[in-house]
Amino acid sequence: MWAYVDTSAMVKRYVRESGRPAVLKLFAQHNLVSSVILPVELYSAFVRRTREGTLATTALPRLFSRVGADRPRWTLVETTAEVIGQAQTLVERHPLRTLDALHLASARVFEKQLQLPVLFISADHRQLAAAAREGLTVEPV
Repeated sequence: MWAYVDTSAMVKRYVRESGRPAVLKLFAQHNLVSSVILPVELYSAFVRRTREGTLATTALPRLFSRVGADRPRWTLVETTAEVIGQAQTLVERHPLRTLDALHLASARVFEKQLQLPVLFISADHRQLAAAAREGLTVEPV
């Protein structure tokens, strides 16, 4: 089964925080798909944590290396005109931020192409609520 993973969930793969055990279990059970923006968002999340003082700067090279090693195992959805169009519709219907709308639109486009249900994994409650209202099966972490 496929699982769409947004950045709030994927970061738990690399950083010890609440929800990490559930994420690791889910990741072991599913093929992972996300948006092409995921790697950049991960790097941003790691760097932000170093600026906030919750992650050592010395950890960044190791984290970047782990993301690079994991990357071939992910299917990444390109930001096509269809994804952009769906994201625009989603922000009209739901209180979503831009990148959250792109993630949700990417999941919907992938599910449509696959013609099978895709589990949507996130730690963002607003995004999960929108995904559920859009008919996706959601898994909060």
